[in-house]
Amino acid sequence: MPKRRSSSVRGRRDPSLARRLLLLQALVVVVVVLTSAAVAWIDARQAVREQAEARATAVVEALRASPLVLDAVQGPDPTAVLQPYVERVRAGAGVAFITVLAPDRTRYTHPDPTQIGRPFLGTVAPALAGRTFTETYTGTLGPSVRATGPVVGPGGDVVALVSAGITVDRIGSDLARALPGVVGTALAALAVGAAGSWALSRRLRRQTHDLSAREIGRVLEYHEAVLHAVREGLLLVDGERRVQLANDEARRLLALDDDPTGRRVEDLGLPAELTELLLGQAPAVDEVHVTGTRVLVVNQAATRPGGQRAGTVVTLRDHTDLQALTGELDSVRAFAESLRAQAHEAANRLHTTVSLVELGRTGEAVEFATAQLESAQRLTDRVVAAVEEPVLAALLLGKAAAAHERGVQLEIDPVTAVGTTGLPAGDLVTVLGNLVDNGVDAALAGDPPREVHVAVWTEGDRLEIRVEDTGPGIPEEHLAHVFERGWTTKESSAAPAGLGRGLGLALVAQTVRRLGGTLTARPGAGALFEVSLPLRTPAELAR
Repeated sequence: MPKRRSSSVRGRRDPSLARRLLLLQALVVVVVVLTSAAVAWIDARQAVREQAEARATAVVEALRASPLVLDAVQGPDPTAVLQPYVERVRAGAGVAFITVLAPDRTRYTHPDPTQIGRPFLGTVAPALAGRTFTETYTGTLGPSVRATGPVVGPGGDVVALVSAGITVDRIGSDLARALPGVVGTALAALAVGAAGSWALSRRLRRQTHDLSAREIGRVLEYHEAVLHAVREGLLLVDGERRVQLANDEARRLLALDDDPTGRRVEDLGLPAELTELLLGQAPAVDEVHVTGTRVLVVNQAATRPGGQRAGTVVTLRDHTDLQALTGELDSVRAFAESLRAQAHEAANRLHTTVSLVELGRTGEAVEFATAQLESAQRLTDRVVAAVEEPVLAALLLGKAAAAHERGVQLEIDPVTAVGTTGLPAGDLVTVLGNLVDNGVDAALAGDPPREVHVAVWTEGDRLEIRVEDTGPGIPEEHLAHVFERGWTTKESSAAPAGLGRGLGLALVAQTVRRLGGTLTARPGAGALFEVSLPLRTPAELAR
């Protein structure tokens, strides 16, 4: 039967990237150090050889220029005069041999007296030509680095030759004395390189969490897949307020045409409130921000790699569709509330009518019931007849009932007449509903009579909306900030800014821009808001 692999073998993981780099760096350091040591050894050997050649040449030059040597080689017994003199020079100069010889190679001197009178072994032709030269030659003392030069007589003729040399063995011993320095330097370089590699590997292991190259690649692939697939915008902003990462959804939600990586936050062209939040890097939880075309829920938290703050991570969620649905839900809720209020009023009226009948005042009961029915039906008939958009009709009826309960009279202008607009119902609810709510709140802050006047009509290829209230109005100095997120005239702080306080008019402005319309406000007492939206043709609706 085949042997089963143990669990330790099956679970064996690849070496970490830090470990692999450590081994690679150690190998590189060893190769570099060994190569450097070899080069240093070659340089040292060359230097020792050149030093030996220089010493031998200096000895030869000194002897060939000596009058004693010239007189001795021309005398009757050169060996008797030169042998003791040359041996003293040899001992003092530290060379292996000094040989004075005749032009026919006959030795006058030699460290080994038995070699005197015998032929000199080596090259002499350059010296006979009058030139001092060096060579490596194997003579009676073995291989040596030697210099040979001529002794020139008064007539210019070469009367003798002088040769001095250092054996290769002695050169080797000189070189051996330089070896500890070369080896010590190599070991020191190896130790420094190993320590540096270990420190770098430790730092890399900490930063890569001791993952292997394959694991790092897999993590990067998953990272990229998540960034591109997640349906939530993600921004990473460093401590210098530069964007370090922005996924596809963030670029879409913020309407960024190109990759913002490396750009400063203030250069992205974002709304002032959102830019201020990103620059401040303060923690934020579910803050609502309005951009040119979207409503975003923003969360911001500090990033703390290694326990140190290094910037912020920002998440963005698209709240636009939810805001539209919320507006529609508010419209339905308002309509239901108006039905509840009307049912309550109908019950009161019915009780009153029944009581009049029980009192025997039948005529007055009929008159009261008829008057109340006509008053309630008049508004409904007017709205239903003038407004073909069911959502707009329900919104106006609901807002009228809600305003009546709060003590505000909602007047529908007689010019109101709306057919099919082709505009999204949610957008219409957002625009008209927020303007009416804002007008009711403003009217409650003013003096009686508290009224809101609404007019909605089509003119040519545009839908016109006008909402006017009897409230205190908008100060001239605040007109430029009316449609900014967070601006409000309400004194109540029950709704924090992050949860939508001062958001209604900002949503109106955003929706109007997205639909290609215009929005204006009149300063002074009694605020007036006018909206003009382009209608959509059947061809545009079919697209």
